[in-house]
Amino acid sequence: MSTVATQTETGGTASPSLNRGRSARRRALLVRIGGWFAIIVIGIYTLAPFYWMLVSSLRRTSDIFDNTLLPTTWSLQSYSNVFSGSSNFGQALLNSLIVATTTTVLALALGIFAAYAISRLKFRFKSSILAIIIATSMFPGISVVVPLLRLFSDIGWINTYQAMIVPSLSFAIPLAVWNLTTFLKQLPYDLEEAAMIDGASKWQAFRKILLPLAAPGVVTTAILTFIHSWNEFIIALSMVNDPAVQTATVAISKFTGASEFAAPYGEQMAAGVIVTIPLVIMVLFFQRRIVEGLTSGATK
Repeated sequence: MSTVATQTETGGTASPSLNRGRSARRRALLVRIGGWFAIIVIGIYTLAPFYWMLVSSLRRTSDIFDNTLLPTTWSLQSYSNVFSGSSNFGQALLNSLIVATTTTVLALALGIFAAYAISRLKFRFKSSILAIIIATSMFPGISVVVPLLRLFSDIGWINTYQAMIVPSLSFAIPLAVWNLTTFLKQLPYDLEEAAMIDGASKWQAFRKILLPLAAPGVVTTAILTFIHSWNEFIIALSMVNDPAVQTATVAISKFTGASEFAAPYGEQMAAGVIVTIPLVIMVLFFQRRIVEGLTSGATK
């Protein structure tokens, strides 16, 4: 009788803890499955347009409206057409590279010093100044096209690179200042003070100590700025009508088919793939730096 009671009592005390362990493992498994399911769904949602663009660019013109997952007949004719004829797409790619690179370099050069001042120096209205800088990037591009077009026409900037670079800086500089300020605030003041105690000037402490530690944030900001400038469309379309100066995004919008009634879907898909590939390569190449800049501090 006492043995049965003991077993019942032991089972009664052990069973709830065992059940809680099983429930916890079950919940952890469900959370893991749910996480992987969400990743797969998000991946399909984000990559499906690019996949369809890539597949469509490899179809023949007569098969462009097929709904098969893979082309029935593989063809590179669309890519050949992109660089042939009067589209001048190679020059457009070079123009995009010039505009995006110049915008990125200028935004970083100005943004890093502004971010250093906001994050390190003590002065009144610092938060208000940062808020105003961010607010300037909130205006939609279309709202500034007309006044900029009038201004650039008066000073002779139409059909020039600076007509696309200067407006792009209105978004790139606030982005650089915001990202770099947040990153520089994580750097301990002790590093800069220790360098100056050892005899370094404030400029040397910034250049040799803070700037190398801020490299992940700088690289991340540079990539985000470059991608925005590379994809910019409305300003480039409004300020440039010379095919020798227009960027790749504008050139794609002006592709013409075999006749005025035929839309060049294949060529546009191929050009879209060509324009996207440099960004994909850049992100993959700097993937580690991007992750460091977005997720980690600098106190190593």
